[in-house]
Amino acid sequence: MSKTNAIRIVESLNINHQVVSYDVDENDLSGETVALKIGADPESVFKTLVCKGDKTGHIVFCIPVTLELDLKKAAHSSGNKKVEMIKLKDLFPLTGYVRGGCSPIGMKKYFPTLIDETAQLFEQIYVSAGARGTQLLISPDDLLKITNGSYADLIEFN
Repeated sequence: MSKTNAIRIVESLNINHQVVSYDVDENDLSGETVALKIGADPESVFKTLVCKGDKTGHIVFCIPVTLELDLKKAAHSSGNKKVEMIKLKDLFPLTGYVRGGCSPIGMKKYFPTLIDETAQLFEQIYVSAGARGTQLLISPDDLLKITNGSYADLIEFN
């Protein structure tokens, strides 16, 4: 496996982490499937979502794969009146990452990053390592430091 930008950054900062690989099914890129394949609690596996705010521009949100981003909470937490998901076709040109392999670490440029507060319930969480089939196991506080992010209430409850 070749090292991704995310892995190189984590290693260069001497951050305690583990790289976990799994077989990718191009027909099922769901986070729940990833959690099952790596034997992790799905609530500890976080997906990376990129949005655009009406005031601040692009923002990165990390939330558990089993849950949905509450756009109103996301807007409020990021200092916007409104946020919307970017179009899939814009993901790679903007971040350098593809769907199913988008890491909050090592994007082409820095974007404000908000991590759902439930991450603090775990000693370590999984986030994409920057390629499909690869996850990083890292402490949420280390992820916060690397991304210069903050915790926020971001998820929708039905």
